[in-house]
Amino acid sequence: MNLSSILSDGMVLQRNAKVNLWGKTDGPQEVRISFLGKVYETKSGPNGKWRITLEKSESGGPFEMIISAGGQDTVIRDILIGDVWVLGGQSNMELPVRRTLDLLEDEVKTVNLPMTRQFSVPQRYNFHGPQQELTGGRWTHAVPGDVLNFSAAGFFFAKELYEKYRVPIGLILTAVGGTPIESWISESTLRQIGGYEAVLEQCKDDAYVSDTKRRDEERNHTWYTHLNDTDLGLKEGWYAESWNTADWADFELPGSWEASELEPVRGAVWFRKEFDLPASVLLNGEARLKLGTVVDADDTYINGTLIGSTGYMYPPRRYTIPEGLLKPGTNTIAVRVISTHNTGGFIKDMPYKLITGTDGQEIDLQGGWKYRVGAVTETLESQTFFQYMPSGNYNGMISPLRNYLIKGVAWYQGESNTGHPAGYGDLFEAMVTDWRANWNIGDFPFVFTQLANLGPEDDRQYDWAELREEQRKGLKIPGTAMAVAMDIGEYNDLHPQDKKTLGQRLSLCARKIAYDEELVYSGPMFTHMEHAGDAIHLHFDQTGNGLITRNGDGEVRGFRVYGSDGVFVPAEAVIDGDIVIVTHNSIKQPVHVRYAWSNNPASANLYNAEGLPAVPFTTES
Repeated sequence: MNLSSILSDGMVLQRNAKVNLWGKTDGPQEVRISFLGKVYETKSGPNGKWRITLEKSESGGPFEMIISAGGQDTVIRDILIGDVWVLGGQSNMELPVRRTLDLLEDEVKTVNLPMTRQFSVPQRYNFHGPQQELTGGRWTHAVPGDVLNFSAAGFFFAKELYEKYRVPIGLILTAVGGTPIESWISESTLRQIGGYEAVLEQCKDDAYVSDTKRRDEERNHTWYTHLNDTDLGLKEGWYAESWNTADWADFELPGSWEASELEPVRGAVWFRKEFDLPASVLLNGEARLKLGTVVDADDTYINGTLIGSTGYMYPPRRYTIPEGLLKPGTNTIAVRVISTHNTGGFIKDMPYKLITGTDGQEIDLQGGWKYRVGAVTETLESQTFFQYMPSGNYNGMISPLRNYLIKGVAWYQGESNTGHPAGYGDLFEAMVTDWRANWNIGDFPFVFTQLANLGPEDDRQYDWAELREEQRKGLKIPGTAMAVAMDIGEYNDLHPQDKKTLGQRLSLCARKIAYDEELVYSGPMFTHMEHAGDAIHLHFDQTGNGLITRNGDGEVRGFRVYGSDGVFVPAEAVIDGDIVIVTHNSIKQPVHVRYAWSNNPASANLYNAEGLPAVPFTTES
């Protein structure tokens, strides 16, 4: 008996619906399913394939199912019946709970929600057509240990729904970091859109794919081999517990290599620092090192022992220091920073500290360090990421789920399309249409996230704002709702940790469109404008109990206006009931307004009384 890997112990089946089960036997056989006191029977076809539809069931569990064929029984245990949500997108949906512990550790350290489950779809692309079945993956429970590997956004989304409805929640994680939306759209749809034909054909060439991957692997191996062979720090042991750094240069950490002699360096640079632990510090238990975020990669040593390595720039460096490695008195930390293709550095406004074991005392590691260049290399050429290519993830990760009944989809993606924002709204609509056709269960609910804020508060950078506007256009699709995140990002981190607030906002969207609750589920949404002399009156819905400013400071910020010259400038704005009146003392008859129109609109502060932020917009659309 062959079953899809998702039909396995711990699975969550959709409640109040006729659920399909399917599989394959060795040739035609009688197939029998015993579940919830009922028996279902069919006969597999000449090719061994079979399908059985179960009667509708109320939520509950755990239950057991027996599937019999060919004289053998397959038992699936610990089955729940509840609501099943697909989690789609890129890294901010994939980001696991363990990556949010700086902010949310207290929220998850005692989590015990066994009625919430996650199935992680294996990350496999396919360029030859929609894949029929899944292989690999398993259901896990939101309990201590396992919950750390849950999608953080998905977990807090599910937690809100479970606590509201007390219905088991099943999450199917299909997100892959770095992926553009095109990778999640079917080939036939992309061919109708046009412009993807060449790359679609190229990726069908298995020889091209395998040769490209082989060349990438060889190039990476050659580069790192050369780096390690020529790195004087590795040869001489600059990571040792004791090393004379009198002739090393000074570096103030955190900081970038920009505007220093290190700026052009690609290769390895070693950093060292000594710190003292008083004899009174309790060193029982494992200590923790928080080393901010490092560009690009690092190997980190305490007292000559390697305690952690990270191979690329995005993950926060959070390393465990084994018990017994630290000692009273002088200790050393050595960090080998590997710059592959970016200007290196230690990202600012991150935690750089050591936290001792039992008593949790903190040692600040910011300030003066010593550094020395270990090796200089050429820039490492970027590799080809085939998981980013058009249609591959749709074929390999979405198509195989088509028979598994779901409640809806929660989506977080868009960062990888900010380089070309125009047209994203059309691609998003095409993808939603594709996915709904894949499951063929009607226009199921689709809730999605508008991009968070990132980068300096600079209104000259607005490609992310343009993509947010394209995302806002997605609300014209029936059965969709959007969670705003432009106020819960982090200017210095592509992967903001506050996935709790995001999960809460996504759950509000779901409660509205999937559970038919009457509630304020969004911040104020611009609907239309009126010209009134030298002012523009902006009208909103989703105002709830009224428009307010964040923190109640009264001054409305984040609006810009332009007149006949087409140049946007900061504007005055006041709240008048459910209207915002925008003016500028030197612009007569203003034409258009933008709100929160930058990559990081940190000052934008229009909310409703329910505490939900206004949706960024431009009246030009």
